[in-house]
Order: sequence, then C-alpha cells, then structure tokens
Amino acid sequence: MYLGAAAAVWLFGTLSPAAVAWLRQLGAAVVLLAWRRPGRAAWHGRIFWLAALFGMVTAVMNLAFYESIDRLPLGTAVALEFVGPVLIASFGSRSVRDVGALLLVVSGVVLIADVRWAGSTLGVLFALSAAVLWAGYIVLGRKVARGGQGVDGLAVGFAVAAVVLSPLALGTGPVWTSPRLLVLGLGVGVLATVVPYVLDQVVLRRMGQSRFALLLALLPVTATAIGLAVLHQVPTPLEALGILAVVVGLTIRTRDGESGPEPL
Repeated sequence: MYLGAAAAVWLFGTLSPAAVAWLRQLGAAVVLLAWRRPGRAAWHGRIFWLAALFGMVTAVMNLAFYESIDRLPLGTAVALEFVGPVLIASFGSRSVRDVGALLLVVSGVVLIADVRWAGSTLGVLFALSAAVLWAGYIVLGRKVARGGQGVDGLAVGFAVAAVVLSPLALGTGPVWTSPRLLVLGLGVGVLATVVPYVLDQVVLRRMGQSRFALLLALLPVTATAIGLAVLHQVPTPLEALGILAVVVGLTIRTRDGESGPEPL
C-alpha cells in the first residue's frame, strides 16, 4: 500500500493529487473488472448500492489521503489517519486498559498534529477527513465481505466511483501522452488498491471490525519506513514519539469480545 503511496508522491510533481487519486481508482476498477467479471446480480438492488457506497467512501478516502500526503510526510499522515481505526477498535470498550489505549492514541495524534498544524493546517484537516472515511471503509468493507460479495463488490464499487469522480480526469492530461506516467499511475491502483483491499476482504470475512482495526497498528511504522527509505522523509522526534504512541495504543487494546464471523 505505501509503496503505491510513494509512487503517487512521485507523480505529484506532474499531476495534482486529485488526478492521481482518480487514476488509482481507474486502474483498480479496470483490473478488478477484468479479473472478476461480476454477474448481473452484482449490478442490481441492495447488493449494488452497498458496493457503490463502499466504492465512493473508499475513493473519497483515498482522495483526502493523497491531498494530505502532498502536504505532510507519509508516516505523519498515516498516523493522523488512525483516528478512524481507533474509533472502530474502541467502540463499546469500557475497560481501564482500553481507555488507556485510547488516551495513548489520542496523545500521539495530538503530538503529530501540534507539530504539523502551523506548517500545514490543510494537510492535517485532509488527514483527519481521511480518518473518518477510513472508519466508514472498515464498517462498509466488513458488510461487503460478510454479504458474500467480496472482491466482486470491490470491482463494482470501484467502477462506480471511477465513473462518478470522472471530472477529476480533467487533470490527467499529461498521462495520455506519456506511457511511463500512464503505467505508473495505473500501477498505483494495483499496488495501493487491488492488492491490499483484496487482502482486506479476505481478512474481514474471518474476523470482526475491531480486531481488524487492531491489525492495522503497524501501518504507521510501515509508512514511516517507506517514507524514510523511498522519499527520504525523516520524522521529527515529536512526530516519531506520536507515531509510536499510536502504534502502542492500538496494540495494547484488549482483544476480547470477537470470537468469530458474525452474520451481516
């Protein structure tokens, strides 16, 4: 996912974040439709509308995330995004351990936001918007997975989102005259959407959304490592402390209360 995000940052020098986000959506939709070829049932009724809503929430989440990483280091943006998963992971929690975990995550987010607010208020707001949409992605993604649609639902939802957001394609002009940019843009869709989101569907069919949110705890570390190695983005000491607090908070939360698949 974050190798794809790093590739997207490279594209920001030529294209706007919104244009890159649409190319990502288009690439994912084309690959998934060619692979899965959803039947007629996937394009009608409640199944279709759930997939379409999931696709739109995911696409706008990615758009907000790209706008944030255009203004913030990758690891910082991802840590701020974790407001969404921590809300899901902490939903219904009342134990002292869970309250402590929530406070750690909130403290980490505050540390990061305090560092970045003066430098890029808009970047912080985009990252927090992506966080809210990420919570929606987890809830809706689980419904798609448990409803038997799985990857077919991804294909339908991402195709709908690519069509609805097609006005963003107006910013992709340079891509259509550069095979390198086109391959890189569509490749972001495969790296950052097809592979990780298909794996998410596999995982979400086997566990609840709170436990799934816990499994995301190492993503800020991954993003920071990719940002450092590929984009040469070195976090400040306070940012590093904030990222560590987010990871520890999500990791220490109790794992009780979800024993297996639940019906939709």
